[in-house]
Amino acid sequence: MSKMENRREKFIRLATLRTSATLDKLRLIGNLSNKSNYDYSDEDIKKIISALEEQLRIIKHKFYLKPKKGFRL
Repeated sequence: MSKMENRREKFIRLATLRTSATLDKLRLIGNLSNKSNYDYSDEDIKKIISALEEQLRIIKHKFYLKPKKGFRL
């Protein structure tokens, strides 16, 4: 982070890089669906989809829900 880059600019820069990289990896996972190149079961697919959905649920929780900070009056 340069001295002139503020928190918003840093967020945009990192979010763009990380989201693009993640989308590329998801496309690669999608390539595994080609039955002529790979052998997999419905259970294998359920495990992959479940893991991805769980991680997405965690990410949504982090962005949308405010953490509870103990007791308040």
